[in-house]
Amino acid sequence: MPRSQSTPVRRSLLLIADIGGYTDYMRTHRLSLAHAEVNMARLLDRVVDAAPGFDLVEIEGDAAFMSRPAAGMTEADLVRATLEVAAAMHQAFHVERRYVGSNLCPCRGCTEVDRLRLKFVAHVGEVATQTIRQRQKLVGIDVIQVHRMLKNPVEIPEYVLLSDDLHRLAGATSPPLGTPIDQDLEGIGPTRAFAVDVSDLPATAAPPSPDPTLRSRLRRTLAVAGAGTPYLVGLRRPRGAAR
Repeated sequence: MPRSQSTPVRRSLLLIADIGGYTDYMRTHRLSLAHAEVNMARLLDRVVDAAPGFDLVEIEGDAAFMSRPAAGMTEADLVRATLEVAAAMHQAFHVERRYVGSNLCPCRGCTEVDRLRLKFVAHVGEVATQTIRQRQKLVGIDVIQVHRMLKNPVEIPEYVLLSDDLHRLAGATSPPLGTPIDQDLEGIGPTRAFAVDVSDLPATAAPPSPDPTLRSRLRRTLAVAGAGTPYLVGLRRPRGAAR
C-alpha cells in the first residue's frame, strides 16, 4: 500500500473553472473528437494562464481546480480576488474560443466550439495537501464542498457561484452581490450560495480583440490538424474516453 503524507491544515481560496457544454461537444465522430480534445486543451491552458495568483491543483476533464493561500489576504481581498480572476479567465477563454473557431477546419470539433461556456464555483475553507506516490492533491471537507457546488440549479449561462462562507466576507454591498441559490449538497447538507453573472464583471467589458487574419487562420488550422493526429491514430486517448 502506498504511503501518504499530509501537510498541516491551512485556509485557502478554492476555485473551479468549469467549461459548460463539454459532454455534448465531445460526442462526435473520430476526427472531430480529436480536434475537440486539442481545442479543449488550448482553452484550459488559456484559462489557467489567466490566473497567475492561483496554483493549479488539477485538470479534471473539462475543469481546472485551482487554489490560493488565504494567509495575508483580508476578507475583502478574498472576494475581490475571486471576482477579478474569474473575469480575467472568462475574457481569456472567449478570446481563445474565438480564435479556435476561426480556423478553416469544417469538423464539428472546430465549428461548434462557440457553444462552450465558462462558469466558476468558489469557496474558502480549510485544506491540507496530501502526497501519494509523489503526487500532491488537496483534501478536506471544503474541497468536497466546492466540487459539490458544480451541480446546481443556476440558470445563468456563465456565472461565478460564491459559497456563503466566501460571500459573507464581502459584507453588505449595494446592490447586493449575487442571487441567493439554495442547495442540498451530498455529504454536506443544506447550504446557500450566491450566483454572480459573469457579464456583470468589469473585465468582460474589455474591447474585442482584432479579427484573425487569413494567415493566422491557416496557421491555426494546420496546428490543430497536427496536434490532433495522435488522438486520431490512437496514440493518445481523449479525456472524454476515460469517463
